[in-house]
Amino acid sequence: MSPQEELQQPQEQQQQAPAPPPPRSTTSKLLGLLLVIVCFEVGVFLIVFPWMDAWAHNWLATQTPWLMDLFESNYFRGALSGLGAINIYISFSEMMRLLRS
Repeated sequence: MSPQEELQQPQEQQQQAPAPPPPRSTTSKLLGLLLVIVCFEVGVFLIVFPWMDAWAHNWLATQTPWLMDLFESNYFRGALSGLGAINIYISFSEMMRLLRS
C-alpha cells in the first residue's frame, strides 16, 4: 500500500456517519421515568428536610451526642441541600434524555 493510500484511508473512516442508537424498549423508558421520579423526590427531601424543626429530633443524633453537633451544623445542612440540588439536576437531565429518544 502506498503512503497516499494510507493517508486517504483514515479520512474515509472519519467521514462515515455514526450508526443510530438502537430504539429503547418500553421497560427501559419506564425505568428511566422511575429514576426521574425517585431522584426528584430525594432531591426535594434533601433540600427541605434538613431545615425543618423535625430534623433536630433525629433518632441517630439523639443516641450519639457527638453527632448532634454535626446534625445541627448549618454547613452540614447546606451540604445535604447541595446534594438535593444535584439530585434534582440529575432528574431533569434524565428527563431531557428520555424526551429526546
